Amino acid sequence: MKKIIAFVPVRGGSKSIPLKNIRPLCGKPLLYWSFNALEKTDCIDEIIVATDCDDIEKVTLSFPFQKIRIYRRLPANATDAASTESVMIEYLQSGEADFADDDIFILVQATSPLTQPIHFEEALAAYLEKNYDAMLSCVRQKRFLWNENGTPVNYHYQQRPRRQEFEGYLLENGAFYINRVRNIIRFQNRLSGRIGIYEMPEYTALELDEPDDWPVMEQLMQRHLPTFYNKKPFQPRIKLFLTDVDGVLTDGGMYYSETGDELKKFNTRDGMAFDLLRERGIKTGIITGENTKIVENRARKLKVDYLVQGRNPEGKLASAMEICLKEGISLDEVAYIGDDINCFDLLEKVGMKACPSDACDQVKYIDGIIILANKGGEGAVREFVEKYL
Repeated sequence: MKKIIAFVPVRGGSKSIPLKNIRPLCGKPLLYWSFNALEKTDCIDEIIVATDCDDIEKVTLSFPFQKIRIYRRLPANATDAASTESVMIEYLQSGEADFADDDIFILVQATSPLTQPIHFEEALAAYLEKNYDAMLSCVRQKRFLWNENGTPVNYHYQQRPRRQEFEGYLLENGAFYINRVRNIIRFQNRLSGRIGIYEMPEYTALELDEPDDWPVMEQLMQRHLPTFYNKKPFQPRIKLFLTDVDGVLTDGGMYYSETGDELKKFNTRDGMAFDLLRERGIKTGIITGENTKIVENRARKLKVDYLVQGRNPEGKLASAMEICLKEGISLDEVAYIGDDINCFDLLEKVGMKACPSDACDQVKYIDGIIILANKGGEGAVREFVEKYL
């Protein structure tokens, strides 16, 4: 059976935007979005990430994806002058690749984060059905082009067509290219033979190459990828708000007085957030694995409805479910802020989930999580309540 391999070249030496492949886009590293779409494309068997950079490798391996394999590309093929073809051929001839000549090889560009699983699936289906040798992604542009000598390229100015009547032209958007392994090796190129076109939506034309592209892409992500984008819309069904303590209500620091007393640093702005929740009829609670008088005193001042201290052998999820049972609500009606792996199970199950900007990577990569701008102890709860609840 033919194997389908996705190949994503991501080097660390970009000069226009240093380390752009791991620069945050909508709260996650840029390359996360392409990996996420490929991971969710069932027909793709492997994702080969070709990099020369330790930082990129570290970030890539922190993602909860099962299909990813790291290939360390040669420095000679990671320079500004090196072609993408050079690293493709390097990998295919390296001896590390496990493939057959007839396997399908998809070159995927991380600078096109708007590509979704449906695009890969439809393109691969058309590629196989129509028996193309190669295929590339394009977008249709309805723009009138001119030569420098003042002559039109794709229309006659004396017979200017209306936009709805103008077929336009197909522009290579750089999202992905499909070919067979044997063709790439033979022709030393991503494209060859009989080439098919997969037409993508016009909004996918933008590639992230310059700093000015970043805010434009973030707006496009919010508009066109609502299921992937990390900021979920307001959900009025929320009836209970829960939060962790260390790393959320505090900065996670451990402070001790001269006499050995343990201290914690809370943020007064978060206190107002609990007042706002009460005004809106939303119950509140704190779930923490510690058991301290400090937290008890803070909970009393915040007037929370539930305080759960001490480690529950069944985890924070079990504690939250007990509260839901008392309130007669489901986990879909709960909002929760957590920051570390002991919050993971609960964050995955609640209806609305968020974490401070300095949460651990495993938490940040939970599907649908809101990554707040503030760190723990710096008003993260207030930000969440005001912006999202």
